[in-house]
Amino acid sequence: MSVAKEAVVDIKFGTDGWRGVMARDFTFDNVRRVAQAIAEHLKDKPRSHGRAIVGYDRRFQSESFALEIARILQRNKFKPILMSEPLPTPAVSFLSAREKAVGVMVTASHNPPAYNGVKIKLEGRAASEETTRAVEACLDRAVPIRDGEVERKSFRKDYLNWLRSRVSCGPLASIKRPIIVDYMHGCAAGLFEELVRAKRLTTLRGRHDPLFGGVRPEPMEKNLGELISRVKKEKALAGFAFDGDADRIGVVDDLGRYLTPCQVFPILAEYLINAKKIKGKIVQSVSLGYLAGRIAKANGLEFEELPVGFKHVAERLALGQAAIGGEESGGYAWKGSQPERDGLLAALLILEICVKTRKTPSQLWADIEKKYGKSHFQRADYRLYKPVVDKRAFAEKIKKRLPQKILGSPVQQIIDIDGLKVILQGDHWVLMRPSGTEPLLRVYAESDSAKRTQELLELGRKWSGAS
Repeated sequence: MSVAKEAVVDIKFGTDGWRGVMARDFTFDNVRRVAQAIAEHLKDKPRSHGRAIVGYDRRFQSESFALEIARILQRNKFKPILMSEPLPTPAVSFLSAREKAVGVMVTASHNPPAYNGVKIKLEGRAASEETTRAVEACLDRAVPIRDGEVERKSFRKDYLNWLRSRVSCGPLASIKRPIIVDYMHGCAAGLFEELVRAKRLTTLRGRHDPLFGGVRPEPMEKNLGELISRVKKEKALAGFAFDGDADRIGVVDDLGRYLTPCQVFPILAEYLINAKKIKGKIVQSVSLGYLAGRIAKANGLEFEELPVGFKHVAERLALGQAAIGGEESGGYAWKGSQPERDGLLAALLILEICVKTRKTPSQLWADIEKKYGKSHFQRADYRLYKPVVDKRAFAEKIKKRLPQKILGSPVQQIIDIDGLKVILQGDHWVLMRPSGTEPLLRVYAESDSAKRTQELLELGRKWSGAS
């Protein structure tokens, strides 16, 4: 009797690493395949110097997966160091630059608890598409047999000290109003208290829970009900939420309103340009809003939109081709930090802005709105009958359906670098972007009114044929 052979999982890196469902796609065998492929591609590259930093988040078995990766790297004559405790992904990025090492992080970021994943970090940022494609090409090479003890080390103080060096945390202790921090059960838990010695700091969802309390650790408004409620109840200055690996942030202002990334990014950019005197091109993912472009124009700076995925933003920052970068999912970076998004660092900067300007987040947003216009942004995810394999063909198909006017406004521009973005008069826009790896369509829209934004979302869904 023949025994059925287990199907080989096709491993592909997405916008930020490889992810899969544990026990189905993300297994120890497949993690070994990825680790060996990383070693095969990088072992002869001078930039890694044969060193590796391996980190992990608080998900189920993340530490065990990380240990296995470290062992595989060690068998390939790397000198891996396994972190002693879960730390945010930006800590691995920081250490990859400082230690001149390859960084490998076991995390599925904001995905549901059934998922896990692997991110590759080089020179302080996410590995480029060129690197991840090369790693994919090295899959299923033989794994050398050579065991030994893997070195472990705590980098908690190193990471905290680096954060303190980027933002002056001392004045933040003078904040009198409460601050509420929602860790969403992720690996940033306990870190903010050490950075901000505010007298009235309240933390939520800080305990270790691999199931994330039944809510995926993504800092979107629909997942932050308790944070919003506590900000209102305690009359807090601000509320901050961090995703599972703490490279992204959600912000609630002093009025208990969730600020979308299309509102947060302009607040950061305006301060970095005018107070920090940072000059240079502003870059952002194509799914982010129009206000940053207006700020760039007002200050005589270049502006560019990039495909979704912070690695595109990071590359421009690392090459000195941009000074400030952001993405729709709540990731931000700027010259003087590192070419990597960092939720904790963004929260510290927001508090610094409040202290330096003596304004609350709601007042900061009111200033931006008065100067550059209103922003009402929404995103909706829809199921498709099957995954979209060819994004270019998807975009071309929708182009043929588009009228010359939408909701009474002429179409001004069409961008197809990642899905299809339709820009109307007044900068209002709708973006239809299929996942490519799963039957999912993301539709994004922004305008100067909530009603119009909702109408744009519905049109995007209709044109894309989503259910």
